[in-house]
Amino acid sequence: MIIQELQERRAIRNYETTEVPNETIEALLEAATWAPNDRMREPWNFYVIKGEAKKRYEILAEQYLLERFPTKPNLIESSLEVVKSTPLLIVVAADQIPEDADASEDNVYAVCCAIHSMWLAAKELGLGFVWRTRGVGLVRDERLYQFIGAPENKKIIGTVFAGYPKELKEATPKKRASITEKTVWL
Repeated sequence: MIIQELQERRAIRNYETTEVPNETIEALLEAATWAPNDRMREPWNFYVIKGEAKKRYEILAEQYLLERFPTKPNLIESSLEVVKSTPLLIVVAADQIPEDADASEDNVYAVCCAIHSMWLAAKELGLGFVWRTRGVGLVRDERLYQFIGAPENKKIIGTVFAGYPKELKEATPKKRASITEKTVWL
């Protein structure tokens, strides 16, 4: 059931070192393309990072962390270990339309849905998954735009970290606020 899948979805941060085959990555990306999107613009762009590119990403992450957290060596070390031990990273960006701010914003929403679709598909593919924006996700660092080739009119929405989970604990739904606390019936 999809509701159960949503309830059991978790951020997985610890992975085996096993590489993710390209066919599995392609299946993950295919799932993303079925996300809802305004006017069928399909505004998502994926930048797959593995192998040699991942080593370059690690250097970029280290530079960022050293600048951002110069007095927190333990945080830097643990964050870099996460990057190094994750076999697959995917930067996901949304098309931006300079002359249409509303369409650009709609594209961001669609890409968020695409990332969530990937997250749900990851479990079926046997992958752990986490969507990072802060810290080693580097989403707000201009160097990440340069790293992916400085594409024009793109906004980076997140960096996905994925791989085969080191361990899977029994997923039980986490407590959420009651819908009565979050809903106004008009």
